[in-house]
Amino acid sequence: MRQFPPSRIVCLTEETVETLYLLGEEDRIGGVSGYAVRPPRVRPDKPRISAFTSADIPKILALEPDLVLTFSDLQASIAAELIRAGIAVHAFNQRNIGGILEMIRTVGALVGALDKAETLARSYEPRLAEVAALVRGRPKPKVYFEEWDDPLISGIGWVSELIEIAGGEEVFPELRKQKAARDRIVSPEDVIGMAPDIILASWCGKKVVPDKIRQRPGWDAIPAVRNGRIIEIKSALILQPGPAALTDGLDSILASLGQQ
Repeated sequence: MRQFPPSRIVCLTEETVETLYLLGEEDRIGGVSGYAVRPPRVRPDKPRISAFTSADIPKILALEPDLVLTFSDLQASIAAELIRAGIAVHAFNQRNIGGILEMIRTVGALVGALDKAETLARSYEPRLAEVAALVRGRPKPKVYFEEWDDPLISGIGWVSELIEIAGGEEVFPELRKQKAARDRIVSPEDVIGMAPDIILASWCGKKVVPDKIRQRPGWDAIPAVRNGRIIEIKSALILQPGPAALTDGLDSILASLGQQ
């Protein structure tokens, strides 16, 4: 018979790991994604059992988890294999700030810590409102966020929203509702035409190379390139749809836009 709340949880992405630690429920975690770095003690504390689109299924099964937490269609094949092996799986699919707060509340509900999760989720709202008030009325620099470099992929929903909260004008806001990365592909000419003042880049765990951006044909006409305003934001801060994005990720955007 399965027990509630689950005592052995495997997290295949980093945002659920950070959330469980913030809820004080880290003892339930049996294994984590290789990308999990928050809090720092997670690295020595927990065995690593997956990348993002691949996982060590035998290693996960050996942990005998009561529950595995996954994210998005990119982990659908992993989830299916675990389900066929008789493992309970919950797949999150949050793509905006509201979805991040919902994820926190859901994780809390899954581990019997609903009140703590509600408190945690609500704790982020004052900072978001404070930043929005801080930049209100200031000039809005045009911002291009690059999630990947080949092909060029613009920012996902929560990133676009955080840029606007931090006082920027995201140059492809119409793409924020597109869940799949392939639907957020833009052309180099599209970016040139938008003439962003700032380029923020976070290449999904790969180190950003500003020279590669500067050397793209025709990009020397872009104000951000011309003025040396190409800035990397670490993937662990901005590309995980969880607490990191709402805290250090938002602060990084704010600093990059010169809005502090």
